[in-house]
Amino acid sequence: MRIAIGADHAGFRLKQEVIAYLANSEHTVLDLGTHNEDPVDYPDYAEAVGRAVLAGDADRGILICGSGVGASVAANKLPGIRAGLCHDTYSAHQGVEHDDMNVLVLGSRVIGPALGNELVHAFLGATFSGEARHRRRLEKVKALEAPGFSRSEP
Repeated sequence: MRIAIGADHAGFRLKQEVIAYLANSEHTVLDLGTHNEDPVDYPDYAEAVGRAVLAGDADRGILICGSGVGASVAANKLPGIRAGLCHDTYSAHQGVEHDDMNVLVLGSRVIGPALGNELVHAFLGATFSGEARHRRRLEKVKALEAPGFSRSEP
């Protein structure tokens, strides 16, 4: 699997740990930065990872910032990106299985490298179930991205 990974300065160290973990796997890693701990803006890396996934340059993406919240918010602004902030393994695999999550977001100030690697393992090992109820819900999520979307009742 091809994995695009990006982080801001707060996520740089955890990104390096995750890349080292992925180096021992059969995955191809596309490191989109940042490449040091100098302050940068997380939306730039959320966009880079999201666009790599959308363009087909990567099958999935991983984003890391201090809390994970900012990178998650920014990535989800790109239509077609379904980024989930996960700090437990259940959410990391369930987000793929039920919601077809294509970007995993981690908070480097919330978790350490061991848990980060476990989350990456759970995320990359999961596949979308394709069950009818999950496909139906995913179509509703995609409809929210459509220009001019308007829905007044559930």
